[in-house]
Amino acid sequence: MSKTFLQFAILFIALALLQVLIFNHLVLFNVAVCFIFIFLIFRLPLSLSTNLLLTISFLLGLTVDVFSDTPGLNALACLIIATVKRPVFFAYVSKDDKTKDITPSIRSIGWAAYSKYALTMSAIFCIIVFIIEFLNFADITQILLMTASSTLFTFPVILGADSIMDIKEERH
Repeated sequence: MSKTFLQFAILFIALALLQVLIFNHLVLFNVAVCFIFIFLIFRLPLSLSTNLLLTISFLLGLTVDVFSDTPGLNALACLIIATVKRPVFFAYVSKDDKTKDITPSIRSIGWAAYSKYALTMSAIFCIIVFIIEFLNFADITQILLMTASSTLFTFPVILGADSIMDIKEERH
């Protein structure tokens, strides 16, 4: 348990630093932002209590908010995706005794199911962020463009991060 806690604590710090130091400054065509830090929420085990999942998600979002000058934006979006994590996961993976303690990854649920899960979660996060950022629907085309492009930027990076994590876990 302590080894898993330490791994997730290191992942928390690494992803928050990557987001703040690199990915916040890497904006494609002035519309696409990669949100790598949400990978931690995707990766947390399903057996984690709801309170702990929400707490970790809030702290992760708040950490990114503090260093990105986005007061509460990421914290709220992280809380929302943490809330829908289980329903989204079980929309693509059948619920049984094997899946109740699973850590979502390409290796544990397969490429197709994980891809659908990660794409859906990324899209939910992006749409929440951009709706909150604009605070109105006056420029719905801009919101949709930024949501689609950021989702398409975040999704392959998350798949890559998951592949790296799986390779690292195979070695240990």
